[in-house]
Amino acid sequence: MSSSLSKSDALAARAEQRRAFLNRAGWAAAVATPMTGDASTRSYERLVLDGRKAILMNAPAAAESAACPPEASPDERRKLGYNAMARLAGPNLNAFLAVAETARKSGLSAPEIFFADPATGFALIEDLGDDLYARAIPNGADEADLYGAAIDALLALRRAAPDAPATPGYRMLTYDPVAMEAEITLVLDWYWPHVKRAAANDDQRAEHLAAWRPVLEKLAPPSLMVLRDYHAENLLWLPARDGFRRAGIIDFQDGLFGNPAYDLVSLLEDARRDVAPELAEAMIRRYAEGAARQGAFDEAAFRRDYAILGAQRNAKILGIFARLINRDSKPRYADFFPRVEAHFRNDLKHPDLAPVATFYRTHFGDRF
Repeated sequence: MSSSLSKSDALAARAEQRRAFLNRAGWAAAVATPMTGDASTRSYERLVLDGRKAILMNAPAAAESAACPPEASPDERRKLGYNAMARLAGPNLNAFLAVAETARKSGLSAPEIFFADPATGFALIEDLGDDLYARAIPNGADEADLYGAAIDALLALRRAAPDAPATPGYRMLTYDPVAMEAEITLVLDWYWPHVKRAAANDDQRAEHLAAWRPVLEKLAPPSLMVLRDYHAENLLWLPARDGFRRAGIIDFQDGLFGNPAYDLVSLLEDARRDVAPELAEAMIRRYAEGAARQGAFDEAAFRRDYAILGAQRNAKILGIFARLINRDSKPRYADFFPRVEAHFRNDLKHPDLAPVATFYRTHFGDRF
């Protein structure tokens, strides 16, 4: 009973914070409609007031473990938990605000921030509509046109070469080996027992990291801001805008200073929708040609990094989806396994991934 009352009290307190925030923002009289959320602890509402629209982002600070302090050591990050290890934004709304500002300065169509209170975790942001790529394409939008705009947005980000954003209360960190290893370890924590019905032992865990480490060491050093979750359900089609600004971006608060191949992999090896190999290759060529026009560009190294980061990302996704199924009781994520596994198998064909491919084929057989 006390637990129930405590939860009720927390909900009431959050509702009061929301009311106070909207009052300060001048949107207290707005009509609010809940929006479909994502796999995070954030929630969203569409607000309408006197013909104006906005999105209310609700990111309660207590809902996630701590973000990564800028100077934290690997051991300190492990003690703080997964958010700190993987350098996720966690409860820090300043991350969203800083990345949005940096992206907009680079010309990208990130939401404008109308009003925000990082202390309470509320932000009132521009409403970019509902026309997600994942909806627009099945409804008849030209897939190549949409993906081309998304590639050109990444080239604009590359051209601007923004430094890692820094604002009061936030400093963007680097996508470092600790973060990458934390993500691939999700395979052992969740996907392994989901498939094998038994936990991985210490020797298998050590073997897993030993296979990955020399591969990850081959990656080119971080060179620019990566948005980290750049795919068809986080991109909005804005046909009234020009050029790459037709690709609206959302859900980028976990961005890090990293390798530019990562966002391309996120877009073209999408866990939730198929991208034809021919289209994916055309988009990689589009990016490579655009990057070469901007200056020195090593396409062979980029394609190597694309394969390595594709494998790293897909390993992470397998672990995350298994966690959503088994810990969070969201069985629908099992439907995505065949696609992610197919991406992973294809990534493992690259010769630079041989140690990782050997590990997975040894322990998962024909699955990889």
